[in-house]
Amino acid sequence: MKKISLIAISFWSLSNLSQASENSIEGFWFASGSIVEIKVCQKFICAEVVHIITEEGKDPSSVLDENNDDKELRSRTLIGVNLFDGFEKELLSDQPIKGGRIYDPRRGKFYNAELAMLENGNLFVEGCLLFICDGEEWLPLVVTINPDGSRQATPKGKQDI
Repeated sequence: MKKISLIAISFWSLSNLSQASENSIEGFWFASGSIVEIKVCQKFICAEVVHIITEEGKDPSSVLDENNDDKELRSRTLIGVNLFDGFEKELLSDQPIKGGRIYDPRRGKFYNAELAMLENGNLFVEGCLLFICDGEEWLPLVVTINPDGSRQATPKGKQDI
């Protein structure tokens, strides 16, 4: 995983800043080279990609969903994509959250998934296909708004990204 001590990010469409409480998955997370905001969207839990870490000089909004199984969606930008499907907001708790799916942009597919808060404050996200499962830890972030309207993301606690 890349070592990033401070990430300065400009967002144009986000209007509300939310911070994850200690026992909630709601908030901002560093996951697979991107920043994801977990929030409640109507009756479901959403995980919207809000920024993608790219090499210097490459516009994050130019990264496309080119591996999507649906050919019509391959030209959409990954920023704004909801990675979760079917996780009901009533399931938000300290217990693992089951019954939904996660989208993996690297493979362009949805997988049955489970979410669990770990004791270290990270979120364990696991996707499964039949009996084969793979997961990763998402790291919590604190996102602040700068005077110029840009946003800055830093690791929550003492974790390095």
